[in-house]
Amino acid sequence: MNRFVKSIVIFFTLIPFLLFAQSRNIGFTDAANYGFLPNATGMENVQALQKAVDVGGTIIVSQPGTYNLAGTVYISSNTTLEFGNGVFIKKVIENGPYSHVFLNKGASTKQYNEHISILGLNIIVNGVDVRMFKEAYGLHGQLAFFYVKDLNIRQFRCLDLGTAQYGIQVCTFEDLIIDDVIIKGNKDGVHLGRGKRFNIRNGVFQTYDDAIALNAHDYSTGNPELGWIENGVIENCHDLVADKAVGFFCRIIAGAWLDWKPGMKVQQSDAVVSNGRIYRVQANPDGKIYTSNTQPMHESGKMELDGIKWGVVQTDTVHTCGVRNVIFRNIFLEKPRVAFSIHFDNDKFSRSYYPGAAIPMQEQITLDNIRVLHNKLIPLMNIATPVNVVTISNSSIRNNPIVFADKKAMSDNMRTSINIYGCVFNQKQPMELLKNNIDGKEILLKTFGNVELYKGFEARIVPNKGNITVDSDLTGLRK
Repeated sequence: MNRFVKSIVIFFTLIPFLLFAQSRNIGFTDAANYGFLPNATGMENVQALQKAVDVGGTIIVSQPGTYNLAGTVYISSNTTLEFGNGVFIKKVIENGPYSHVFLNKGASTKQYNEHISILGLNIIVNGVDVRMFKEAYGLHGQLAFFYVKDLNIRQFRCLDLGTAQYGIQVCTFEDLIIDDVIIKGNKDGVHLGRGKRFNIRNGVFQTYDDAIALNAHDYSTGNPELGWIENGVIENCHDLVADKAVGFFCRIIAGAWLDWKPGMKVQQSDAVVSNGRIYRVQANPDGKIYTSNTQPMHESGKMELDGIKWGVVQTDTVHTCGVRNVIFRNIFLEKPRVAFSIHFDNDKFSRSYYPGAAIPMQEQITLDNIRVLHNKLIPLMNIATPVNVVTISNSSIRNNPIVFADKKAMSDNMRTSINIYGCVFNQKQPMELLKNNIDGKEILLKTFGNVELYKGFEARIVPNKGNITVDSDLTGLRK
C-alpha cells in the first residue's frame, strides 16, 4: 500500500473520532481561553470571566485551583456556568470592596433573566463581606439573583460567610431549584424574597443566623422587594450545631402596609403605597418616629421629604405579603434553637405590620418527618402571625412545644388549626405541647395516630387567655 492510500485510510478512520470530539465541544466555552486562570490577578479574572460569560451557552472552568476575583461577574439569560472539582473562587480586594460574586444582568433594571444554571460553585469570602447596594437596595447575597425565572443552583459551597452578606439570595423569582449546598458562617444560608415555585433540597447548614429565610417582608436592607413566597418544598436539610444558638432553621415573615396619608407616623423600614408604587423608609435603625406630610411621588431612587428618606421599591402595589403552601420534609435539627419561626418584625429595624393594615393570613405550612436531635427545651415552632393551618406529620418530637407569641401588632390574630399525626413523642415526663400567649387567640388542635415512647409522657396545653379546642389521642389531652 503506497503512502497516498495509507493517508486516505488514516483520514477516513479518524473522521468518526474528529466528529465526536467536535460534538463534545459544540456550545461549550472554556473560560481559560479568555484568560480566567488561577495565576491571574483578581481584576484580570473579572474581565476574563465576564468575556466568557457574555458568550452565553455553557461556560466551563475545569482547571483546579484558587481563582482570585476582584469584582462582580454579571450573568445573562440562557447561560450555564459550570465549575469543576477543585475549583475555588476567592474574593479579593484589588479595586475596592464589592458585594456579589455573581449577579444576573437584569437585576439593576428589573428585567427578567431566564434559564440560568450555576453548577459546582465554591466561594471563599476571604473577609470581603460588605453591603454595597449598587444594583438594588436590599440585595446583598454573595450569589444573588433579582428578577429571574428558571434558576438552577447546584453543588454550591461557602464555608466562611461573614456577618453582612447572605450565602444565596434570590428575590422576585419563578421556578427556582437550589440543590446540594453546604453553607457555614455568620449570616443566612439561603435567603428568599418574593417568588413562586421553588425547591431547596439536600442542604447542610451551620450558620449563626438563619439557615433558610423565607422573608416575604424584611428589613428595608434585607430584600429589594416585598410580596408573597408560595408553592415550595424544602427537604432533606440539616441544621448543624454552631457556636451560638441564634436565628432559626427557617424564618417565615409576613407583613402589611397602608396607602400613604398625610400625618402618618413612620419609622425605619415602613412601607406605603403611593402614586402606583411602594415606597419604604430608608433610615438608621434608631427607633426614631417621623411624621410624613409630603406624599412620595418620585419614580425611582431615593428622595428626602420631611426629613424622611423614601426609596422606591416596586410598581405592583400589593398591600400584604407572607408565605403559603410550603412543605418542609426530612429536616434534621441538631442545633438547639427555635426551628420554625412564623412572625412579624416589630422593632427598631422593621415594623412588618403597620397598625390598621389588612391582616396577612399565612397559609398551609406543613412539616413532615422533622427530626429533633437535641435535648433542649426549645420551641419547635414560634408563631406570632395569623396562619390558617399548620400540619405536623411523621415527625420525632422531644421537649419542643408550639408557642404562640404576641407581637402586639394587631387586634385580631384570627383562628389557627393545628394537625399533628403519625408522630413519635420521646419525652419521659410531661411536656407542654402547646402554649398560647395571645389574648383571645382561637386554636383548634387535633392529634391522631401518634406514638408515645415512655409511660411518663403526658401532653399539656397552656391556653392562658386564649380559646383552645382539643381533639387528641395523646395522654393528658384525650377525653
